[in-house]
Amino acid sequence: MNTLTTLDLPTFMNSAHRQFIGVDRLMDRMMSNLNSNEAGYPPYNVVKLDDDNFVVELAVAGFSKNSINITVHDGVLNIEGSQEADDASDKETNYLYKGISSRKFRRTFDLSDYVEVKDATVKNGVLKVKLERHVPEELKPREIPVNFK
Repeated sequence: MNTLTTLDLPTFMNSAHRQFIGVDRLMDRMMSNLNSNEAGYPPYNVVKLDDDNFVVELAVAGFSKNSINITVHDGVLNIEGSQEADDASDKETNYLYKGISSRKFRRTFDLSDYVEVKDATVKNGVLKVKLERHVPEELKPREIPVNFK
């Protein structure tokens, strides 16, 4: 009798990917997250304020206003940042240890239907993107009165 002791997730996902129809985008995103070397950068939170309001928080300390780009397209929120090294100041500075690197990032979030990006602000090195869900009245659940005769 054989015992499964390890799971080669990328191989499993590639073979499972052929079995799914209509969820290719989801499978592709899962595979890109598995293969990404910078999956944890920058750290982020998703906060639920109430049933219709959410906030995505990203740690973006050191990034300037012009180095962060936020776009929404086809139900996907993209947050990108690029931090270029200042070569002139690096040549003049004598670092004993340099642990803060200049790097790029890209975070993507799949948005639910009827979710809109309302605002984006940076305070104390944390980017906050406010999201709000507006479900049309005709799609909201409604109670149907029962008439007895």
